[in-house]
Amino acid sequence: MERILIVDDDAELGVRLSKHLGREGFEAIAVQEGRQALQQALSGGYALAVLNDATLTMDGFQVLQEIRACSDLPALIMTGSGTETDRIEALDMGADDYLPKPFNPQELAARIRAILRRAKPDFGGRPARRNGDRIVVSDIEIDPGMRIAYRNGRLIELTSVEFNLLEILLRAAGQVVSREELARGALGRPLGMNDRSIDVHVSSLRKKLGQHSSGFERIKSIRN
Repeated sequence: MERILIVDDDAELGVRLSKHLGREGFEAIAVQEGRQALQQALSGGYALAVLNDATLTMDGFQVLQEIRACSDLPALIMTGSGTETDRIEALDMGADDYLPKPFNPQELAARIRAILRRAKPDFGGRPARRNGDRIVVSDIEIDPGMRIAYRNGRLIELTSVEFNLLEILLRAAGQVVSREELARGALGRPLGMNDRSIDVHVSSLRKKLGQHSSGFERIKSIRN
């Protein structure tokens, strides 16, 4: 059973979400205090963290930032404002997804399952790919089985979504891949109306890959 950490300053909401996720087949633990949440998140005992954008001592963005400094634990941000700025900030800081409040708890469970599928290619009984099955395009190399990426032989730190995007793009090198295809492949869901999450993840991936020595664009956007 996958353990989910829920971090929210609203104790009642935390209890409700924990109970609902329990019915969905997860073991969910809710905490209110940011420092405690950070300690729990870095303990290695959780498959994913659900972070509110506010806790009793630290906001969810601070917790996420400190998690990302030393861990690739999948994380989903619940944001109370739902503004585009907050959503972009969450994704820029390494969140795997975001969910504006109020939301249907079933949607939260569905998004958690989608994130876990992305983070674990063999989730749900699918056979894992061989570690030796590497993909190389120019100076970028990835190992899909180990889910690690290199540029000129140096490790690139990627979130699970960024790795999924990179794998999709490398497998389709030289071809056009639509935003919808990227969303379904990397996020595990279709794009919503005015949903810019893929654009933010692609922008972050571009920054991490850096400029090619020849100056050409590694990821080229084509507008209709």
